[in-house]
Amino acid sequence: MCEPAQQPSAPAGAPSATAPQSVGDALDMVMTGFGWLADADLTSVPASVRAECLRQLERTRSVQTAAHATVLSAFDRDADFTDDGQGTCRTWLRWQTQITAGAASGSVGWMRRLRAHPAVKAALRAGTISESWARQICEWSDLLPESARGDADAILLAAAGGAELADLAALVEQMRAKLAGPDQGKDDGFDDRRLRLATTIGGAGKLDGDLTPGCATALEAVLDALGKQAGPEDLRTLRQRRHDALEEACRRLIGSGCVPDRAGQPTQIQLHISLEELTRRLAGTPAAEHSGTPDWAGIENRLWPRLTPDGSPLPPEPVPWPAAAPGTECDATIVPVVTGRVDHDLLDKLTAQIATGLDRDKVKDLILANAVAVLSGPGALASFLRTGTLPRPAASVSLPLDVGTATDTIPPYLRRAVILRDKHCAAPGCFAPPSACQVHHLRPRSKGGATKLTGLILMCSFHHLIMVHTWGWTIKLNADGMTTMTNPNRTKVYHSHSPPPASAV
Repeated sequence: MCEPAQQPSAPAGAPSATAPQSVGDALDMVMTGFGWLADADLTSVPASVRAECLRQLERTRSVQTAAHATVLSAFDRDADFTDDGQGTCRTWLRWQTQITAGAASGSVGWMRRLRAHPAVKAALRAGTISESWARQICEWSDLLPESARGDADAILLAAAGGAELADLAALVEQMRAKLAGPDQGKDDGFDDRRLRLATTIGGAGKLDGDLTPGCATALEAVLDALGKQAGPEDLRTLRQRRHDALEEACRRLIGSGCVPDRAGQPTQIQLHISLEELTRRLAGTPAAEHSGTPDWAGIENRLWPRLTPDGSPLPPEPVPWPAAAPGTECDATIVPVVTGRVDHDLLDKLTAQIATGLDRDKVKDLILANAVAVLSGPGALASFLRTGTLPRPAASVSLPLDVGTATDTIPPYLRRAVILRDKHCAAPGCFAPPSACQVHHLRPRSKGGATKLTGLILMCSFHHLIMVHTWGWTIKLNADGMTTMTNPNRTKVYHSHSPPPASAV
C-alpha cells in the first residue's frame, strides 16, 4: 500500500538509481505512479500514512506546475504550435489537449509568471511552497517596482516557511511603503483591469473580472438603481435581482441607440428558434391562422411524424406551444433567426434509396444543397412557419441567406449569416470570436469565387492572412458544415469536429 511516511524524501535534484533516461521514461513513471495511487485501496493504512500521502501529493502538484511551465516555455519560445496550424500556444493547448479556455490561459499565465519569477519557480520545483501561495507571492511582488521584485520574492519565500498569508501581506505593504516614490499616486488597479464573459450550456454565461474602483462604483450604482425589490411580492434573492438589473441595463443601453454599430448594422438581440420548434408551435395554433399559403397547406400533418420518436401522426388536439417568450413581441431590438440541423440518419437512408449505381458522396451533397433551398429563404418552409406562428416583430421579413454575385466587400447581412453559421474562427482548433475574424472567400474572387454563403468562411486574422495567404494552407467547408485544413505539402490534415489522435512521446 501507499506508505510515503516510511520512505524519506530525497533532496531536490538528487540522483536516483531509477532516474528516467528520456522524456518518455519520465512521463511513463509519472503516469504509473499516479495510476497506482488512483487505484489503491487506502482504507486499511494508518491515518498518518494517508495524511503524508496528501502532503506529498500537494508537493507533487507544485513540482508539476514548474515542470509544465518549463516544457510550455520551450514550446512557446520555438513557436512549435505553428507546426499544427495554430497562432499561439494557448489555442494549441485548447485544441490538442482538449482543455477549457480558462485552463489554457492559466497554463500560459504560469509560464509567463515563472519566467519573471525564477526564485518562485525554484521553490515550486523543490516542493517547498504550494501552487496557490506561489501565485499569491507573484501577484504581490508584481505590485512592486521591477528592480525590487527579485529581492521581494526571496524575502517572501523565506518568510513563507513559518508565516501565514496575512503576515506576508503585511510584509508586502511595508515594502510598498518604503519603495513608493513621493509623487506616486494611489494604485487604482488600472493596469490589472479585466472582464471575461464565457458561455456555457444553453447559452448561459459565466462572468468574472477585476474592476477599477471607478468601474466598480459605476456598476454598483446601476445595480442598486435597477435591482431594487419591486414590492412585497418580489421574492427574488439579492443575487437574482442584481442579475436582472444587469440585463435590464444592457437592454436599455441597446434600445437607446447609444451602442456603436456592429458590421455596419445597429446592435440587436437575435432570437434563435429551431425549425422543429416552429413546427411544434404551428401544430398547436388554429388552422385559420396559417392557411393563407396554399403551397404549405397541411404541412404540420406531414412534418409531425418526423418530430416524434415513433413516427406517430399529429394528435387531434396537440398541446400548443407558446408563440414566443413573454415580452418578445414588444421588443423591437429582437431579430428572428431560424436555425436547423442535418438529420444524418435520414440523409443516409435517402442516399441509400437514391444512390443506385451512383456516387454516394455526390448524392449526399445534392440532397443537402436542395434541402437548404427548400427550407431557407423568404418563400420557403422556415419563413412560412415563422410568419404563420410567431407574433410581430418576430414574424417580420427574414434576412437573405445567399447572394451569388461577386462584390468588393461582404454585405453586412451576409457577414451576419456567416457569423451565425460559424460562430467563431472556422479553422480547426481555433475559437477566436467573430469580432476578431474576417470573412474569407474559399475560392479567390480572382478565380471566379462568388460572394455567397456557401463560398465564405469566418477566419481570424492569423489563420486568414498568415496560414492561408502567406503559408499556403488550404481550408475546405464540407457539406455538413465542418471544415478541413491541410498544409501545403499535404502531410497534415485537420478536421474541425475532433482533435488529431494523440501520439506517443
